[in-house]
Amino acid sequence: MVPSCIRFAAPADAPCLAAIFAPYVLQTAITFALEPPSSESFAVRIQGEHYPVLVLESEEEVVAYAFAGAHRAAASFRWGAEVSLYVHADHHRRGYARRLYAALLAILREQGILRAYAVIALPNDPSVALHQGMGFRPFARFSAAGFKHGLWRDVGWWELPLVSPLPVPPPEVEPIAAVREKRSVALSRILSESPGDR
Repeated sequence: MVPSCIRFAAPADAPCLAAIFAPYVLQTAITFALEPPSSESFAVRIQGEHYPVLVLESEEEVVAYAFAGAHRAAASFRWGAEVSLYVHADHHRRGYARRLYAALLAILREQGILRAYAVIALPNDPSVALHQGMGFRPFARFSAAGFKHGLWRDVGWWELPLVSPLPVPPPEVEPIAAVREKRSVALSRILSESPGDR
């Protein structure tokens, strides 16, 4: 059996990520997207310079991915990042989500991100359990924030401080492209800390 591994996504992974995400769009209210994004849109995200996109491979097949993005557009929000992950339906309950998140959050710390945020369409007990198990805490709930599959859905926000206490002033956030170039050894260590199946 080939052990699973976590690595940075490459543009060639875009069709796999699109295929993993599409059933969530079409069959669930976990995401409020109504149409599955194209492989091209995933390739654009993967090639972005500012935030990491990670994949987990099992048996040399991409079966899960995690990524970060801007929390808000204004510059004063740049020390926070919104995080998400998706696991192929055939690979749930194998610990992949926790391992991906652990790697993603460690990389965000390397960039100088100070807080991670997760947005969860409710109800979603598995996602709530995952995030709270990783240390996220709820801080807001928006009632009837979206309408999908015939029902109004609430949305909850969770947050995780990545650094405590908060530095004043904070260090500048580094784009993932710069961090990958300058700190390849540190990132390799982060990715290799959870490479094997458990």
